[in-house]
Amino acid sequence: MNDAKPAPFAPTTGLPGLDAVFSGVARGDNIVWQVETIDDYHALVEPYAAAAHAQGRRLIYFRFAAHAALLGDAAGAEVHRPRPQDGFDAFVDQVHTVIEAVGVEAMYVFDCLSELAEAWQSDRMMGNFFRLTCPRLFDLDTVTYFAVLRNIHSRPALDLITATTQFLLDVFRCRGRLYIRPLKVQHRSAAAMNLIHAWEAGDCFRAVNDSGTVAEILAASAWPGLEDRPAGGYWERHFAHARALQARRRRGGGDAAEEAACFARLSRMVFPDDPAMARLIDHYLDLDDLLAVRERMIGIGAIGGKALGMLLARAILRRDAPALSARLEAHDSFYVGTEVFDSFLVRNRVWWLRRRQRMAATFLEGLDEARARILGGDFPDHTLRQFEGMLDYFGEWPFIVRSSSRLEDRYGNAFAGQYESVFCINRGPRAQRLGELLDAVRLVYASTLAEPALRYRQRRGLLDEEEHMALLIMRVSGTAGARYFHPHAAGVGLSVNPYPWNPRIDMRAGVVRLVAGLGTRAVDRADDDYTRLIALNAPELRPETSFGAIARHAQRRMDALDLQQGGLVSGPFATIAAEQEDFPFALFTTREAPERPPFLTFDGLIGDTAFVEDLRTVLGCLHAAYAHAVEIEFALNVRPPAGAQTGQGEAAACYRLNLLQCRPLQVRSLDGSGGEAPPADAPRVLSAQGAVIGPSRVIRPRRLVWVHGAAFAALRQAERVAVARLVGRLNQLSAGCELLLAGPGRWGSRDPFLGVPVVFAEINHVAALCEIVAMHENLVPDVSLGTHFINELIEADLLYFALFPQRPGNAVDEAWLAARPNALSQLLPEEARWAEVVQVIELPAGTLALHADAEAQRVEVVGAPPAAGQGLSR
Repeated sequence: MNDAKPAPFAPTTGLPGLDAVFSGVARGDNIVWQVETIDDYHALVEPYAAAAHAQGRRLIYFRFAAHAALLGDAAGAEVHRPRPQDGFDAFVDQVHTVIEAVGVEAMYVFDCLSELAEAWQSDRMMGNFFRLTCPRLFDLDTVTYFAVLRNIHSRPALDLITATTQFLLDVFRCRGRLYIRPLKVQHRSAAAMNLIHAWEAGDCFRAVNDSGTVAEILAASAWPGLEDRPAGGYWERHFAHARALQARRRRGGGDAAEEAACFARLSRMVFPDDPAMARLIDHYLDLDDLLAVRERMIGIGAIGGKALGMLLARAILRRDAPALSARLEAHDSFYVGTEVFDSFLVRNRVWWLRRRQRMAATFLEGLDEARARILGGDFPDHTLRQFEGMLDYFGEWPFIVRSSSRLEDRYGNAFAGQYESVFCINRGPRAQRLGELLDAVRLVYASTLAEPALRYRQRRGLLDEEEHMALLIMRVSGTAGARYFHPHAAGVGLSVNPYPWNPRIDMRAGVVRLVAGLGTRAVDRADDDYTRLIALNAPELRPETSFGAIARHAQRRMDALDLQQGGLVSGPFATIAAEQEDFPFALFTTREAPERPPFLTFDGLIGDTAFVEDLRTVLGCLHAAYAHAVEIEFALNVRPPAGAQTGQGEAAACYRLNLLQCRPLQVRSLDGSGGEAPPADAPRVLSAQGAVIGPSRVIRPRRLVWVHGAAFAALRQAERVAVARLVGRLNQLSAGCELLLAGPGRWGSRDPFLGVPVVFAEINHVAALCEIVAMHENLVPDVSLGTHFINELIEADLLYFALFPQRPGNAVDEAWLAARPNALSQLLPEEARWAEVVQVIELPAGTLALHADAEAQRVEVVGAPPAAGQGLSR
């Protein structure tokens, strides 16, 4: 090793004649060679490496491609081997870790970048890598050699490289001689841009100034032509081959083996790399499905978990329940690939901000800045043209922009409600509608860096996973022609029922949560209203026990799109539904008496149509195919039979289901095991009967946090929010501690006057959550099966139950609570002022046991059986 101090850095190509053509090479220059063969690139790398060695410069060689090595051992290069197969994010990290460690005034050689496009099946991601890497090398005063192969990459990818680099040079070989044509020489001799230069003996470069030689050189250069073929790069070549196979099959000359190989390659490009889902993809989808997706894609890349789940569900029904499948509303969607998202982050300088979110120590840093850049970000022209084409297809029909990230709707991690979905009214001039669409896309992209989503990823151990956001853009289901736009009904279906409120309910038969109007009230916890729960094996059963209770707890409000004012609105059911002349009131509503207004029960739909049978079939088929519990979202539109008069004949009406989403539902076994009856002589601290969600079990809590209802009810709104934040801090202190949490009203309510307004991250360490129905006399817990809040409880295996103080079988030993010391001031001395509202009871081992019986819908919290002559110990 030569320890002599290196000479002052003199940037060069190693070919003085070429340096002269460029009017010199400067610190920070990135030099991209567009070549026909790797041998031509190698010829240019050799003198460059020799110059680095002569100057005593550090020469860094990134070796990642399958082609022959560009530098041998004699070149004295430091060889680093990043792995493209690890994915784009990981490869960028591997390269930039080396760059940061090396520092300033080094010289670099990269293998041919075209192999990155092959590894990632995306020319644009190759361009994104260059756009991230070139500026950092420039800042460090390096000189770097890159190469790309000519005529195989899409124009957008080459435009990225051209716009970023300082030098872009075309290299031709004609009659055994190498020629170089500068395409971009930034801030240097303009004359060099106009001429081709022949590499003659030694380092001499001669300008070619006769037309005959220029014409001969360019004629041999495989110029792609005016249409810039192949415009789509790797993706278009693969899909062009697939279309050829499809056409050959349709002519009667198909090759099954070749189609299978093509399907395997393309499906790994289009769908997320999830082995569990790959089993379903291979079994239920085919090459025609992939080509249909490609026809509806904006950009390239994977289409994400939500889009995949919807496509798979429809394919499963197509094969396993063809008669029902034929009656589904056809899906009418577009897919925005993950590459659009990645390129958007790179283009708008968000990539390096997002990199912090992959590390536990920094994952909440820089979120405001990243969000501002996303919401103010722009899109390249070719993406805008595709968005405009989609708008022309939809016309002025409303659509919804839905998240469909790489990690969503997979086995183990549903991401329910973590990312945004945005309705677009889609009315007005085209420019206005495009602006509305782009704002919606930006909102969904920004939600990937929202704190709740990042905390969800942290809880699930997914911070270091690559998360890429695709989009599913769907036509909104409904009937046009009125001010308010909505489907007649919508809902959520679960193939298992974790809430068997009656002994006749079969937990394995599934349950549906149904609403009139848009399904937002089915998936979001609507604190101002109720929904209809339907146990699919016993649809006539209701959680309410009397007709009066049914009427009181019927849905009163519905969600719709207001096409006049714009936006999602919530209003009285009677007002919004009346806008549609053919609304199926007879199927959806019931009257308590002829003179009383009707209220929503859906009794006609349930009793007089095949709706319940159809939902059981859908959920049963999907559960069997997934070999796992599933959750679906759907919309429903009723169509009167031909000749039916308005308001008549709805009982015989036909309807269409629109299957919008399907994902695995994270539930424990429902075999009833895990629970046991408490000892008969054990003193009861708490008894609850009537609303239990989650499998039977026994929990032995070590800490009890009790929010006292009367004290909480006396607080102002800001104080109630402060109590929610306090509960969140106690939750974090209770990790691994079997925490029992109890309090008044609805946990997770958005309205502090209806309950404790926590977010799920503030109760994620809780073992059991009790809602005490005591905020006011008319408030009963909306069990909210299928909502994002309850889904998080189920996914976290958190037991939920409600306590009804005024009902038989529900009781609390207030004296026992009053006798327990409050440990709040010991745990959080600065929060001692809340001691009258929040009581924290530390429970030595064996003090309490919680016995949950899901089938009996009963929870009992008991103390250890007392010794002879003793009460429950204090």
